[in-house]
Amino acid sequence: MTSQHPADLTDVLASKKDAFQIPEGVVYLDGNSLGVLPKHVPARIADVVAEEWGTSLIRAWNTHSWIDLPGRTGDRIGKLIGAPKDTVVACDSTSVNVFKVLSAALSLRPERKVILSDNGNFPTDLYVASGLKQLLDKGHELKIVDPLEVRSAIDETVAVVMLTQVDYRTGRVHDMVDLTRVAHDAGALAIWDLAHSAGAIPVDLTGAKADFAVGCGYKYLNGGPGAPAFLYVAPEHQEKVTSPLTGWMGHEAPFAFDLDYRPVTGINRMTVGTPAILALSSLHAALDVFEDVDMADIRRKSVSLSELFISEVEAKCPQLELASPRDPESRGSQVSFRFEEGYAVVQALIARGVIGDFRAPDVMRFGFTPLYLSHQDVVDAVDILRDILETESWNRPEFKSRAKVT
Repeated sequence: MTSQHPADLTDVLASKKDAFQIPEGVVYLDGNSLGVLPKHVPARIADVVAEEWGTSLIRAWNTHSWIDLPGRTGDRIGKLIGAPKDTVVACDSTSVNVFKVLSAALSLRPERKVILSDNGNFPTDLYVASGLKQLLDKGHELKIVDPLEVRSAIDETVAVVMLTQVDYRTGRVHDMVDLTRVAHDAGALAIWDLAHSAGAIPVDLTGAKADFAVGCGYKYLNGGPGAPAFLYVAPEHQEKVTSPLTGWMGHEAPFAFDLDYRPVTGINRMTVGTPAILALSSLHAALDVFEDVDMADIRRKSVSLSELFISEVEAKCPQLELASPRDPESRGSQVSFRFEEGYAVVQALIARGVIGDFRAPDVMRFGFTPLYLSHQDVVDAVDILRDILETESWNRPEFKSRAKVT
């Protein structure tokens, strides 16, 4: 693996790979599940622990601006998703944030009862929607259609269109601009889950006129396992909605300790409890790697990497069936292939240093993170995949035994 693919010689992002801690001999194709550790983050966390927490103690909420960290981190994410200052806050988990923004959106359309989503949405979003409609007990319906049927299903009964922009299994991309416009024309609101978009593809929430958005911090944003998520509320909605979880951080005067709840002005009214400072510090520091990067360059390299991967796999591994859209404009920064024994193949790949992941029932999923992947990495990974398939080395008991996390 000492050769170099020609495309790497002109790669404007090539030097970024040095910013990440990638184990020797590993080709990491799973940044769409958990991002790689940026090398500078451990020192930052050590400083937060030893100096800010260890020395400043509770004073650090003021002296190190801990109290403002959710907003400062949100603003950094906002730059990557086309959101203006003070419209994004980093907090809680994606599932909790879905609950909050969906509840807020439904409160703006009280006369309508349909929540429209698709069967390519990440299941947790659907679970949350189902739980919320039962909790509200006001006759709401969760309508789930095929991704290609979403547009035609938007009508005057729909309160909220709730979609994940990039399908977690196949990488198929919804047209955010078009579907948001159709939703608005029908009088509905649009919520977008950016878990597989933020940091991977260009997103323009303002240009798309999105109403709400959520996303996680541990995939392409590299914030670490279980990193805080984020949520976006369009400026025109911020003073009209209140979080259904009315915690003290969303209060206009949290340290007055009043017994009645009054929401603070702006995006912070969507916060709930005490910020997770260690986790937020990791995410905030990890975002440094994007400071001098153009998302257009990331997208160009992402397409180049994924197109190379598809051509290499189809030439060398004819046993596999492409599960992702062939058109790169219809695909996020991942490629999926179907194979009946996909789980075992992925485990065999991992044993050989090529880390992807598996999604039931038969999808092998590979993420392409341009900041730390090269074209040569792609070629090397496919050569290992071909060897595993040709020798059937995947056909071993240890590769077929399902772990708790797949």
